[in-house]
Amino acid sequence: MGDEEREFSKLFSLKEAERVRAQVEPVLIEAMELRRHMQEVAGQLAEIVSRIQLLGGTLIPLERAASLRHEHNRIAEQLRKKLEQIHATGCLVKDLEMGLLDFPSVLNNEEVFLCWRLGEDRIRFWHRLDEGYAGRKPLEPSAPGSTGPEPPVN
Repeated sequence: MGDEEREFSKLFSLKEAERVRAQVEPVLIEAMELRRHMQEVAGQLAEIVSRIQLLGGTLIPLERAASLRHEHNRIAEQLRKKLEQIHATGCLVKDLEMGLLDFPSVLNNEEVFLCWRLGEDRIRFWHRLDEGYAGRKPLEPSAPGSTGPEPPVN
């Protein structure tokens, strides 16, 4: 099911999204570091597999391979917990490499995503549910006909 068909557990006002963004930013940074570490370990495991294929299975560093596999699984579990922690707030991790988060919201009576990328000082962009990062548009609270994201009506 695509995002455009999804019912969101929470719709954020801009103020709420900013509060949650500040809370989850350190968790997102940890998740990004775990992902990078997991990729490094996966690369080391791939080197061992390549070596096994080249040498026909002789001189396999079994202890090293087992240790790396255990490390990979441990990191994957930590990463899963960090992502669950972020998703529990109602915001969505859209790209872990970029540090991209979306916050379901309402703008001019339309469900949209408030969009934030790690390194930005605050949420400044939004996009429609069927658009991605490339479709980001600046939030312009002072623009005619726009008051910025509206608080959700429940």
